[in-house]
Amino acid sequence: MPRRFPLVYPILDASFLPRVNRLAVLTALGQSLCDAGVTLLEYRCKTCSDADILAEALALRAAMPASHVRLVLDDRLELVLSARFDGAHLDAGDATPEQGRALLGEQAMIGTSASSDRELRQALAAPVDYIAFGPIFPTTTKQTFATPIGIAGVETFRAIAGSRPILVAAAGITLATAPAILAAGADSVAVAAALFTAADPAAEFRRWMDRLG
Repeated sequence: MPRRFPLVYPILDASFLPRVNRLAVLTALGQSLCDAGVTLLEYRCKTCSDADILAEALALRAAMPASHVRLVLDDRLELVLSARFDGAHLDAGDATPEQGRALLGEQAMIGTSASSDRELRQALAAPVDYIAFGPIFPTTTKQTFATPIGIAGVETFRAIAGSRPILVAAAGITLATAPAILAAGADSVAVAAALFTAADPAAEFRRWMDRLG
């Protein structure tokens, strides 16, 4: 399985999915994304029950084999192993990265978020593989009250972090703005709405990779 962190980090939020035939839609979407070359994907549902999240996560895992794609579950650390996912993204208020590492082991992918210099410095001391930072621009996909940091903020966060760990810029990023964000020091861009509101998310992912890769 590829271990390189991709330039584009897709975040599939459940709000982009229909309420009916959800598992079938997830299966078809997962297969098409896998065929398009996605090697890392986060699944997020802030309001779903544990039972629904587990069923949906298992559908994604079946469609996106571990030999090709690493899957990360947002928040629900206790479901990661049952879903056969590869890791967890743990924000403030969730389980801690230390708890995630203790439960999932050294090979798991653990990520966290930071929206200020203080949070970034705290995250740098945690046992994480990547830090999602932002918001870079305003976003409605994920509720946040933090002030967007823009391109200058990317440069500041990179300077604070130095050469480690992987920094993933997040929130409000489009294909038009992604090149400047990567040039300013981000290792990757997290993309949710820009991919999953497209008529064909797999084709849109290919377009992003053709432009950025």
